[in-house]
Amino acid sequence: VSALKSYSVYAGVQDALVQWWYGHNAVAFFLTTPFLGLMYYFVPKAANRPVYSYRLSIVHFWSLIFIYIWAGPHHLLYTALPEWAQNLGVAFSVMLIAPSWGGMINGLLTLRGAWDKVRTDPTLKFMVVAITGYGMATFEGPMLSLKNVNAIAHFSDWIIAHVHVGALAWNGFLAFGMIYWMVPKMFKTRLHSIPMANFHFWIGTLGIILYALPMYVAGFTQALMWKDFNPDGSLVYGNFLETVNEIMPMYWMRAIGGTLYIVGFIAMLYNIVVTVRSGSKVEDELAEAAALTRVSKKRTAGETYHTWLERKPIKLTIFATIAILIGGIVQIVPTILVKSNIPTISSVKPYSPLELEGRDLYIREGCVGCHSQMVRPFRSEVERYGEYAKAGEFVYDHPFLWGSKRTGPDLLRIGGKYSDSWHLNHMYDPQSTSSGSIMPAYQWMVRNEHDRSGIQGKMEAMVSLGVPYTEEDIENAFTSMEEQSIQIEENLYADPDFVKSYEADKNYAAENGLEFVEMRDREIVSLIAYLQRLGTDIKVKQTDELLSENK
Repeated sequence: VSALKSYSVYAGVQDALVQWWYGHNAVAFFLTTPFLGLMYYFVPKAANRPVYSYRLSIVHFWSLIFIYIWAGPHHLLYTALPEWAQNLGVAFSVMLIAPSWGGMINGLLTLRGAWDKVRTDPTLKFMVVAITGYGMATFEGPMLSLKNVNAIAHFSDWIIAHVHVGALAWNGFLAFGMIYWMVPKMFKTRLHSIPMANFHFWIGTLGIILYALPMYVAGFTQALMWKDFNPDGSLVYGNFLETVNEIMPMYWMRAIGGTLYIVGFIAMLYNIVVTVRSGSKVEDELAEAAALTRVSKKRTAGETYHTWLERKPIKLTIFATIAILIGGIVQIVPTILVKSNIPTISSVKPYSPLELEGRDLYIREGCVGCHSQMVRPFRSEVERYGEYAKAGEFVYDHPFLWGSKRTGPDLLRIGGKYSDSWHLNHMYDPQSTSSGSIMPAYQWMVRNEHDRSGIQGKMEAMVSLGVPYTEEDIENAFTSMEEQSIQIEENLYADPDFVKSYEADKNYAAENGLEFVEMRDREIVSLIAYLQRLGTDIKVKQTDELLSENK
């Protein structure tokens, strides 16, 4: 659209698969494989022991980068994603246990003969817990990818616990261990305080436990409460906020755990700064390795094919890229063929100009971080939120907004459930409409004027992506927005309490010489338009016979 505004090329189901393909790969190529490389270097150095199995490390590397690519769909189980893609994600996620645990075993067995050092060396303590955390997270990940487990865990805090075992223990502790080992050597000195490093280890470990365990409990609690039914078939906890209130103590424990982890980090920072100051300046040092004995033009003595390949970065990169791309091609290319994957639904229409602007505000404010828009085909979710999601509903969603966690309820069927006035009050003061809500207030959206001048450019961009806006739709975009925003404004005026506050707002602006913005031109009106649209393309109509049968 412009230098600062764009939309994803894919929409809905296609966008979900592509985004999670890359999302899961981000975990692999930023938080897994680089840290495994660091583990293979620093653990042998710190323990003064050789890597347990070089051959296992090679198998570990190639199988990990090949299999990991296929696992992204396990974030989309029971969604509108095609079944074949879901099952591929499940199968390859389970296969990931083998290479992942191969790496963990290789790391721990490297410490053979050096376990006595773990008792006294804080560097090795960090590394042992890091490798153990990697093993726990990479066992739990495939287990969470099993459909029956995922049905319980997804959208809950169980996932948060799983992620942070990996992030805090594996990534964090390995990084801490590397820093404690490397900095004293770089500055030719000793670590300033071993006791302080041990303090960091223990308070950090306690922090991880106090962070992760409450999130596991919160996740289990959420799943049990969301799926609990009365004997008459009604939900025991029909109000979503009941589940939120129940897990608040676990959130406080998580906050305490996270604080302890940060305190340990600050202690390390102080320890490292003092260590650097006590050492000498970093200088280049001449170093020379023994000459390699060549047995041919290409090979040196004792060199295998893989050790030779490791000296050829371009070849290694090409082979690794091929291994990575296979999974991507198999999963992404079929979903480009939109018509063969997504059945069209005649009642699903593109967003109106005002709704499109409101959707951009929804994205800007990060609403998708707490609210999902994906009702899965479970009795508990259909009963709570409405008809389960269909792939054809999302064909105009650039990007998709299915979400990953339900801190608040799902919003796919929120349209028409509440009045416009309710939505305004909810955004201004969430607790006024939803007692016990932990949602922050978005009062600026009620006050701020909304700049909608770029709507035609946005619609033109959407047309290039296949959204069927006509030239007439684009030409009349401002008129359409004016009409819809005036209608919402009139709906708000129907609330006497709104009229009072609105008049007070107008008087305050006049008395203080401030520019007054008509309600129809404010951000909240665009957001209300979008929220009231959600889920209204598909309405399940009950016939008189069905109603009488239910009675």
